[in-house]
Amino acid sequence: MRAFGFISLIVVMAIGVYLYSVQLRGVSGPGQAANPTAVTDSVSVKGDLLSIGGAERRYYATEGHYASFDELKDGNYITFPKQKQHYTYDVETSDTGFHATATRDDGGAPAQLSIDESMEIQSSN
Repeated sequence: MRAFGFISLIVVMAIGVYLYSVQLRGVSGPGQAANPTAVTDSVSVKGDLLSIGGAERRYYATEGHYASFDELKDGNYITFPKQKQHYTYDVETSDTGFHATATRDDGGAPAQLSIDESMEIQSSN
């Protein structure tokens, strides 16, 4: 009877590990390694890009035009550095919008993430 309980425990643990690995692959996306650090970095960078997008909207509402990364930082609209977690941030502006990019420095994937006034994050590998 004890052996049956132990075997049941092992089977349940194996199923749990399998489901975890499937979920991890799903989070990392197609063509990306299932590396928890890379996934965390990517999620963090996407959050930063959303912060830049929100900051651009607030800046535009108060100043009437879009701002460079340095202007957002100097005005305390954002607080993180221009280079962070293997990515370098850049913001290009025009009269009608902005385009913020996060470019990966170490050749990993995704190579570049970006956001514009539509607030949709785009990825290029």
